[in-house]
Order: sequence, then structure tokens, then C-alpha cells
Amino acid sequence: MNCCTKNPVIALYDGNKLCKNHFTEYFENKVFKTVRQFDLIDKEEILGVALSGGKDSLTVLYILNKLSKQNPRIKINAIAIDEGIHGYRNKTLEKAKEFCNKNNIKLYIFSYKEEFGLTLDEMLKILDVKPCTICGIFRRYLLNKKSRELKLTKLATGHNLDDECQSIIMNQIKNNIQLSARLGPKVGLIEDNKFVQRVKPLYLCTEKEVTTYAFINGLLDEFTECPNVSQSFRAQVRDMLNNLEQKFPGTKYSIVNSFLQILPLLKQQFKGEAIKVCLKCNEPSANDICNTCVYLEKLRKMVEIR
Repeated sequence: MNCCTKNPVIALYDGNKLCKNHFTEYFENKVFKTVRQFDLIDKEEILGVALSGGKDSLTVLYILNKLSKQNPRIKINAIAIDEGIHGYRNKTLEKAKEFCNKNNIKLYIFSYKEEFGLTLDEMLKILDVKPCTICGIFRRYLLNKKSRELKLTKLATGHNLDDECQSIIMNQIKNNIQLSARLGPKVGLIEDNKFVQRVKPLYLCTEKEVTTYAFINGLLDEFTECPNVSQSFRAQVRDMLNNLEQKFPGTKYSIVNSFLQILPLLKQQFKGEAIKVCLKCNEPSANDICNTCVYLEKLRKMVEIR
């Protein structure tokens, strides 16, 4: 890749500075190489993209839509989850709708309110729990259930290298190696018809690269962040890693690349665990009752008490 001394839009961790055209070429080539390297997308797919309306999900949808135009046997659909976060999700959903309408992409929207009876904001007024904990449980539950009902063959998410790096470190700190075994460009341990395979085309792209790509290609004109993120453990790990990256460029790449070397061993170690089915909702679960149903029961009891 040529080094651009005039009008660079980004400086990579290796010191290379790239202009808009060279960076766009570099970024898209990296994504397509990731897809090929980890065999994320077959030649024929009914592919879903988890769309929030933020920089990561818009970027992955934009690039995969390009891939779909090159290969019409790859059909693209978008799935958005409306958690009910006042002043935030309504704005990003408008951006998601605008993008899908412009690019003729079918968008399915499912909400906590319709599926569970309460918005996330309402849940947090009832339960004393970290927002990201309960939101993540319900969000993953809905994405998998609705993707399966829509008969999607895979679900692409906008997780980037920074996200993966944070997850690796969080699991190390919490001594939860079993969760790390489910990470990687292809999520999960084994194939099962209860799960729609999740894939991460932006796996080797840094958040800085994704943000730059989104802005210079007109996918976003402002950066918005969930108001609950500051309360999360992930935010603290993110800040720690950003500090290390600033002092030692390439730290995040090193963490993820070294993790990829041991990931096959982790998957081999934990792949024998049987997948259970929740006795209440019949969805896949690690326990007899899934976490979604556990929290829904807590919410029901608290509402009755009130």
C-alpha cells in the first residue's frame, strides 16, 4: 500500500498514512480477506446483518451489500433490535431505516416492548442490575430466535478487533475461559440447528479504521454512543487497552493474533458440552432455564409486588 503524504485520512499503527482512496481500498480488501481466510460466507447464503444504525453495523452491511451485488446468490437482510433506550435507539433506528430504504435492503425490527412487555428503560427502573448485562442477554436471545425464524443461514455482526480484544481480556480477568472458547471470527463451539451461525467480517479491523471508513464513505455524520456504556466493565477495559495502544502501538493486534493461535485448542476443549433447551421457552440454554426467562420471571414478580 502506498504511503500518502498529501491529505491523509488516517495513520495506521505501523506508521503508514493513507488518503481516502487508498484507505478505502485497504479497508475493503482487509474485510474481504477476513471473509475468505476464516470462511465466513459461502457462495450461497440468506445472510442477516445485525443492524443498530451505528458505525460498525452500517459499515459491515454496506460492504456485505457490495458483496451481494457481486454475487446475487448471497441475499442480504437486516435485523434491528429496539431495546427502548430513550433518546438513543430511536435516532439510530432512523439511520438504519434510511440506509436500508436507500439501498433496497429488507429491514426487520423487533422490540423488547413487543417481545417481553417492557422496554430496557422500564426494566432498569424495576431491577437493580447493570444495563449491559440484561440488555446483552435479551439482545442475543432475540437475534438468534428471530434469525432462525426468518430462516437466515448466517448472521453477520459489526464486532471489530477492539471489541474482540476487550472480550478476551474481560474473560481473562473474570477467569471465564469457557466464554473465550466461543469467541473468534465464527462464534460458537459446534454447529446446531438451534443456533444461527454468527460471523464477524470486521474481526481484524480496528475501531479507528471502522470509524474512519464510516465517516469518509458517508455512512455516518455524527458519532453516537449508548448512554449506558459508561456503566459497563467493558468500558473500563476499553479505556485500559486504548491507553496501552497509545503507548505501545499494535498491542490490540498482538492480543487478538495470539488469541487466534490458541482458539482451536479452546474450542476443542469445550466443544463436547451438550446444548440444553430451556424448559420454559424451548430456546437453547446453558442451564435448564435460560437467563432470559430467569430475568423475565424476576421482572414479573417485581411488577406484581408493586
